[in-house]
Amino acid sequence: MGQPTRRTLLLAGLGLPAMAGLSGVRAAANPAPTVEAFRALSARLMQKSASALDAGVAETLLSGLMQTGRGPALTALLRDPESNAALAGDIVTAWYSGVYRTADGEAVASFTDALIWDALDFTKPFASCGGETGYWAGPPQV
Repeated sequence: MGQPTRRTLLLAGLGLPAMAGLSGVRAAANPAPTVEAFRALSARLMQKSASALDAGVAETLLSGLMQTGRGPALTALLRDPESNAALAGDIVTAWYSGVYRTADGEAVASFTDALIWDALDFTKPFASCGGETGYWAGPPQV
């Protein structure tokens, strides 16, 4: 194979900017989901109010989904909440457990604000104060 010709270099030079322009158009057509859209989707999946879901945790979970390449599937799920049951399940699991996937593996988004503590109303997160000393000696107050 010989040296590239001037024509080959010019064509390659013309093609690269055009390709870059196309990828920019594609990115603009599918913008990244917003934290508020993700909170609304999460609330719909868990039958909760979006205001009941912490915005900081939502941002962390959304970031993890984007880092792991699940952005396109999330965009589709935002349009149709029944389009990807596995992803919907992963989102609900992350909210309840407080654990999510990143490009480097699993990480903790929240421990004390994980929704599991709402579901387990008979207990509380470890190291969280339940009341004055000896509060556990009496029957639970309903």
